[in-house]
Amino acid sequence: MTDGVGEGRLVLAATPLGHPGDASARLVEALGGADVIAAEDTRRLRRLAAALGVDIRGRVVSHYDAVEVARTPALVAAVREGQTVLVVTDAGMPSVSDPGFRLVSACVAAGLAVSCLPGPSAVTTALAVSGLPCDRFCFEGFAPRRPGERRRWLSALEREPRTAVFFESPRRLAATLADAVSVLGARRPAAVCRELTKTHEQVLRGPLGELAAWASDNEVLGEITVVLGGAAPGSVPMDELVASVRARVDGGERLKDAVSAVAAGTGVSKRELYSASVSAGGPDSSASSATSS
Repeated sequence: MTDGVGEGRLVLAATPLGHPGDASARLVEALGGADVIAAEDTRRLRRLAAALGVDIRGRVVSHYDAVEVARTPALVAAVREGQTVLVVTDAGMPSVSDPGFRLVSACVAAGLAVSCLPGPSAVTTALAVSGLPCDRFCFEGFAPRRPGERRRWLSALEREPRTAVFFESPRRLAATLADAVSVLGARRPAAVCRELTKTHEQVLRGPLGELAAWASDNEVLGEITVVLGGAAPGSVPMDELVASVRARVDGGERLKDAVSAVAAGTGVSKRELYSASVSAGGPDSSASSATSS
């Protein structure tokens, strides 16, 4: 592991989701002092700088999805030469469903210093206001655009016990929520967060059926983050859970370890699943039970 070589540094900086007042003092300082600023949208960057009263003195380059690969070598070279390269996106944290990951990976591979200025995140902001469990969650990026891929993606969340957060285009929100109802059921709890921290912020909470009806009846605009409640414990049939345990045991795991792993992904009682797995029998049940007690 290395802290980086030379004096150059790649800095990822979170930018406000909408309200300029959410910018940190460190972001303001970085915008005025960076040698190079790689911005997802250079016009938005300059509007933000104007709102913050910052005079940008460094070189500004565009750094959006279509050019990220092409821009990476020159930006890595700038860091290697001792420059501070600041990466900002339109809103939130770079590399989280936004440009930045490839550049970070390239700098890490080159042994160059990488740091981060934490700040606003649509993921955690939506999660916090959703009213859904926040102790365990997963982030799923953007929902797939194609209907078939989207339904398969939703099927993978059918038995996910954790709260899930994902981004969606306002143009596709109604279709995505309708698909979610058909795959996950109309009663699955969820929240639709629109224009977080902005003037027209709106957070709607309720079962998927109600949210899908709202989206189909209204013209939805703005940035959308969806928070989806996890599958309720016991929603997966016990025989399927036992089959998963048996497959792990057949693969060489101890019964106790297999039960713990499967139970952790479903919310079912480990004791109940262990008992059901032993009762299901099999050539190695008694041996596994003896070694795991």
